[in-house]
Amino acid sequence: MSEHNDNLVDKRATGLLIIEVRNSNPNGDPDRESDPRQRQDGRGEISPVSFKRKLRDLIDDKDGQAWKEISELAKVKDKERFYILEHRGRDRKQIEKELEGEGTEFIRKYWDGRAFGNTFLEEGKSTSIKTGVVQFGLGVSISPVCVSRKTFTNKSGVEKDKDRGMAPLAYRIVEHGVYCMPFFVNAAMAHKTQCTKEDITLLLKTIPRAYRGTPSMIRNMVEIRHAWYMEHKSALGSCSDFALLDALTPTRKNPQDTDKLSTSWDDYNVPPTLPDGLRNKLDDFRDLMNE
Repeated sequence: MSEHNDNLVDKRATGLLIIEVRNSNPNGDPDRESDPRQRQDGRGEISPVSFKRKLRDLIDDKDGQAWKEISELAKVKDKERFYILEHRGRDRKQIEKELEGEGTEFIRKYWDGRAFGNTFLEEGKSTSIKTGVVQFGLGVSISPVCVSRKTFTNKSGVEKDKDRGMAPLAYRIVEHGVYCMPFFVNAAMAHKTQCTKEDITLLLKTIPRAYRGTPSMIRNMVEIRHAWYMEHKSALGSCSDFALLDALTPTRKNPQDTDKLSTSWDDYNVPPTLPDGLRNKLDDFRDLMNE
């Protein structure tokens, strides 16, 4: 487990994704027939699991152009260290074997295990990894969103003796929304997961491609407008996460419109940078979408 100790993540980081949605479903709710996720006050939600799935899928597809581009940008040296634990169809018995003892093989092999943690612990024998270095928070829209539902039609029916097909109200989309999703790099956990700086570099190169690299018929207009990354001066942080997030969160141009439906990107004031007082407390501040 000490092979990569010299390159472990050693500084806390705070991130904020500003995500715009146009006529798409950014994250369906299985408890509501795949309606876009929405809270009681009408604001939309994107779950952390949904976003991490897109990152995993891009890195998991080793034959895809996305992985080729991302791995080159991240200057990945040993590609055998970047398998995905939550690969569909993964052999759980194999995972349990890799977790035995100190879980050295598990730690060496799975990027998402080092970054996000281990979801197989209940059935495994190891306690080497419980939670990851990287945590994504819930994405929540700044204003309420309008959910539109329409019927799918098909010229050729699927059912026997049907000359056409319909899926009533199956097309469920957010007409417009601007969502904020925070994420955090907790360097204090790196010694347990053996998460390296290379692991975080790969994450930062993958984030801007999360939606553009994984579109679907119902999710074809979702874009990260800003992906702010703020590296602190120490492992425990050099300023308040909340202060950083609040300083970069867009607001409605007219404060009285905050509870009105979102209709356009132009509805919002979008901070272009951090105030000097906060920027000076950080080692690094950048927008990943500009790289």
